[in-house]
Amino acid sequence: MGKKLRVGIIGCGAIARDKHLKALATIPEAEAVAFCDTIIEQAEKRKEEYGTLDAKTYSDYSELLKDSSIDVVHICTPNISHAPITVEALKAGKHVMCEKPMATTYADAKLMYDTSVETGKILTIGYQYRCMPAPLFLKQMCENDELGNIYYAKAHALRRRGVPTWGVFLKAEEQGGGPLIDIGTHALDMTLWMMDNYKPKTVIGTVYKELSDHPDCGNIFGPWKTEEYTVEDSAFGFIIMENGATIVLESSWALNTLDEGEAMCTLCGTKAGADMKDGLRIASDKNGKFTELKPDFSEGFVAYVPGMKVLSPEEIESRNFYDAILYGTELRVKPEQALVVTQILEAIYESGRTGKPVVF
Repeated sequence: MGKKLRVGIIGCGAIARDKHLKALATIPEAEAVAFCDTIIEQAEKRKEEYGTLDAKTYSDYSELLKDSSIDVVHICTPNISHAPITVEALKAGKHVMCEKPMATTYADAKLMYDTSVETGKILTIGYQYRCMPAPLFLKQMCENDELGNIYYAKAHALRRRGVPTWGVFLKAEEQGGGPLIDIGTHALDMTLWMMDNYKPKTVIGTVYKELSDHPDCGNIFGPWKTEEYTVEDSAFGFIIMENGATIVLESSWALNTLDEGEAMCTLCGTKAGADMKDGLRIASDKNGKFTELKPDFSEGFVAYVPGMKVLSPEEIESRNFYDAILYGTELRVKPEQALVVTQILEAIYESGRTGKPVVF
């Protein structure tokens, strides 16, 4: 094997530690040589855990990007900074994996996409739920036209009480929003990907902040600080696509509901339907009778056989990104797809704010 790709990590918090760096460690053609965080101690810690012996640390990402020997950067920073860092990184000649969402506004996401085209550098967005077993199986069914024309869908991202209380999740000025842009983005991305439909026509949205003043309510991450909670606690969208298809998007961190579930979708087509409420269920009819198919996603391999390893979604995502860089294979998450996700999310927020539909 020749020279390894040299990788820089910008933002060394939990998502870098628990997702990007663990996955990167499984890529033999790449190595982490630079770590940047505004809290330099975090950069130093990630360097000790995952870096090469000569890895460098930075508190200013612009300084990291000046290193011409760095080929790739992973951007794991708060949402508001995704666009400026990505654009600067692409212009500096780096390939970029940016965490979701692509950006907080369509204009910023479009700038990211345009810059990737202009520079010829690869850009992808961290929608790793596409790489899970059930979505991969269902996507294959969609590509095989086994569901037919999918004209109605739901994107589910509902938590009863799952408000993240760390980092900057609750700060609108740094995140651009709450559950809609945090977990709703995964559900919407998955749904659009299954439908292979990226042409929205009209969006109606409602956005609520009704439970944020009740921090001691059994939240799985513990009580939050009410004064810091400046984002919504739930948001909903009704999306009509150019071809007439309808998508309902539901997202919440805090909602009085028993119908929980996130990063899931429901699809209704002319030949069959599917949902992810109980693993994966395919609904159709045969010989005049209702049928239900439930694929078995148990591992199905003998653990002691050498070389037998089931990749995690993060490893599949990372492998796809680096294969695109090294071997020219097709990206699973294309920036022009993530661009439409941001466009629709922004429209839901705008419609919720103005009370009017957004027509593209």
